[in-house]
Amino acid sequence: MRPGTGRRAPARFLLRHWRPSDAPAVLRAFAPDEMVRQSGGHLVATPADALEWVARREGERVAGTGYAWTVVRAEEDEALGCVAVTAMNQVHDCGWVSYWTTEAARGSGAATAGVRALARWAFDDLGLYRLELGHRTDNPASCAVARRAGFAAEGVERGKLRYEDVRYDVERHARLATDRANSD
Repeated sequence: MRPGTGRRAPARFLLRHWRPSDAPAVLRAFAPDEMVRQSGGHLVATPADALEWVARREGERVAGTGYAWTVVRAEEDEALGCVAVTAMNQVHDCGWVSYWTTEAARGSGAATAGVRALARWAFDDLGLYRLELGHRTDNPASCAVARRAGFAAEGVERGKLRYEDVRYDVERHARLATDRANSD
């Protein structure tokens, strides 16, 4: 995808590059304690932090180390969430997918539409063959997004994540470039 262009996602959503004007949405998204825990402790607590977060996404894109997109409604331009592919292994043509939505966008289909569009882009434009993602087993909403986006469950990684003093199991999902889900 060329920089600055919007990629159509299913059902009324688009993906576009993050902009500094999206910083308020990032700040709102990272306000809940749960987002702080799941982001590896990367605190986004001030407008300056949010601008830095957006700048890091742009830096990763320019460097080719990660590609994060904001999901927006086709008729609006407000950032509803983030979908990203990172940790790309060019030897094996694999990448790691992550996603989140703002609280107001949860349940709207933005995450699923965004992940599906991201997967098609990663297969078509990056030439990746396998995309992986993981979610805590106590996060059924994230599991539903993964499954609706065509990612098959592959197993549970016991005790993989630790937030403070609590360990969490993670269910791993993957989608291949040859999967039937790619025909949409």
